[in-house]
Amino acid sequence: MLKKIIIGLMALFINAPLHAETSSTINQTSTQDCQDFTNVDIRKLRSKESINLCQFKNKPLLIVNTASNCGFTPQFKGLEALYQQYKEQGLVVLGFPSDDFFQEEDSEKETAKVCFVNYGVTFPMFATSEVRGSKANPIFKYLNEQTSSPNWNFYKYLVSADRETVLRFNSKAAPDSEQMIAAIETALSEK
Repeated sequence: MLKKIIIGLMALFINAPLHAETSSTINQTSTQDCQDFTNVDIRKLRSKESINLCQFKNKPLLIVNTASNCGFTPQFKGLEALYQQYKEQGLVVLGFPSDDFFQEEDSEKETAKVCFVNYGVTFPMFATSEVRGSKANPIFKYLNEQTSSPNWNFYKYLVSADRETVLRFNSKAAPDSEQMIAAIETALSEK
């Protein structure tokens, strides 16, 4: 019996580095297979952890520039409802807080409180960054080239799963509007 345990432990230790190498290789491969604008690491809101947006490959993305102290801030509720309704079908909502319009909190702690505590956001939120001009984060640089820069907070960009189509919706387009729902359902049916 002891011999079987020792052999089992030896097999575990011998295979552990192989497993780690395989896992690392898989992550590199998936990033290498992703050659679109989402192949970028972005730091999560109030975290040291970054994620590569390629993990959402082959899924439609709803990308939103957000702000904590804007008249449109209550749209967080609608965005979260959209995420809950469509995430099992593949929709990914991504929030990018920005102070480009001078309506974001001064600290990430306060921004996180507004998003996670006040509005119960569960979709990925990222560290505060610029979304306009030459210092825009890489995601918004691409979106701005494809359509145009957001003119205010809570502009929404619906990116198709194949990354070929970008639809831009202004702040007044409520997350639960017929226009948004129709566009999301179309994007989900095409993935």
